[in-house]
Formats: sequence, structure tokens, C-alpha cells
Amino acid sequence: MLWRNCVAILFVLILPLLADAAPSDVKAAEKAVREMLASYKAPEPAKLEIIADSAVVKSCPDQVFIAVFYRQYPIARVMPEPLRFSMVFAFNGKQAKLLANAKDLEAYFKGHLARADTEAKKKDAARAWLRLSENLHQDMFYRFALMDDATRVSGDEASAKVIVMQGGNGEINATLTFNKDGSLAKIAEESKIRPGPRPICHATKLLDPDPVIRAIVEQDLLIMGRACKPYLDEQRARASPDLQKAIDRLWQRIVESER
Repeated sequence: MLWRNCVAILFVLILPLLADAAPSDVKAAEKAVREMLASYKAPEPAKLEIIADSAVVKSCPDQVFIAVFYRQYPIARVMPEPLRFSMVFAFNGKQAKLLANAKDLEAYFKGHLARADTEAKKKDAARAWLRLSENLHQDMFYRFALMDDATRVSGDEASAKVIVMQGGNGEINATLTFNKDGSLAKIAEESKIRPGPRPICHATKLLDPDPVIRAIVEQDLLIMGRACKPYLDEQRARASPDLQKAIDRLWQRIVESER
């Protein structure tokens, strides 16, 4: 009974956000994005994520944003132009538009940002920009977090910051400058992020006869954490029984370390 009550409460809390996050049909948005990817003869993405953050929904109403990611590790495949490994698509209820880089994203953001004529709206605009922009830096190992106490408005400028919580270190800072009527004039972003370990041949070295090499790859995989699960599953499928056991032991250590 307690479990059912918790689920019911969680559903009530999430439902309004999901409703707000989909002014257009989310299924239609996803369908449009997949059709666009198919038109470029792109492979199935590793991850497709609806960006339903409150700041994004409030700042860009009637738009659905979808982040699309392809795996880059251990071997990155060649992507058909103009696609990238990490992209954002925008859907306006009729068609999807590819936002492959910061220039594309800024142009679209300027054209669809609701008028930010209050301090609260300016803050939301800064938060929304970073929530969208961070996806262009994402390689499926980073975990970003908004430092909301760093979100500030000074005159016609709003600034915000996200930091890397996992997968490396560093931060992304953005400053949005608004015209007197609340329309967006320009965006200045500074990215200072450095990646941590990424899987190359780590799993194949878990049984290396050199204990130093074993220790290094184990430590790297522990740092990568749950983000390396697809890589480990792929390696396990082709591994020997002994290596499968080593991969299983390593995965159990990851799970236990992140509880």
C-alpha cells in the first residue's frame, strides 16, 4: 500500500511537468526527429531524450526539444553530415529542425524565446539556454548540474552556470543580454570542461597479467560508473567466460559504490 501511495504521489508531481513539457505532441516530435535521422541514413541513436525542464518549457513555449546522442567510445563511427554525435532537435508542431551546433541553437533560441520582460523570466531564459546548450557538449559520460545560486540578473543581462558533476570536471557559463523590450540581443557562452576517463580497451584488460594495468583500468571504469554500462555489456557479449566474470565483478563494484 505504501508503495502504491508513493507511486501515486510521484505521478501527481510529475504529470503537470510532462504536460507542460509537451505543448505539441511529444510522440509526433519524436517521430519527426527519427524521420529526419532516417533521411540522412543515420543509424539508430544510442539515446533520445525529451528536454522537459520547466525553464525550457516556460522560455520556449510551443516547442519540443529533443536531444539525440550517438556513442563515441570505444570507437566513434563516421556520422553523415550535417549530423553530430550530440545534437538538439526542435519541433514546432509541424516539423523538426536540426540544431547541430551552438550557432544553430542560438539562432533558434533567439527566434523562439518568449519575451523576458521580468527578472524571473530572464533567469529562466539563462537556465533554459544552458539546459539546451549542455547537450552539445555531452558525450554520454558527463553529468551536468545547474548552480542555481549562480543564476543572476544585472540590468539587461542574465547569467547562469552549470558544472560537471561526473565524467570530468569544469563548467559552462552563459550570459544573455536582452533588449529593453525583453527580446534577446545576444548570448555569450564560455565552456571550460575537461573529460575524465573514457572506455577504449579497458574491459579487455581486466585480466591483464600486469597488476598495475589491471588496477588502472579498474579505477578508470569505477570513475566512469554507470555511464560505461553499454560499453561493458558490449564487451561482455564477446568475452571469454573468465572475462565475463571479471566484468560482472567490476560492474557489481560500480553498483555498490554508487548506492
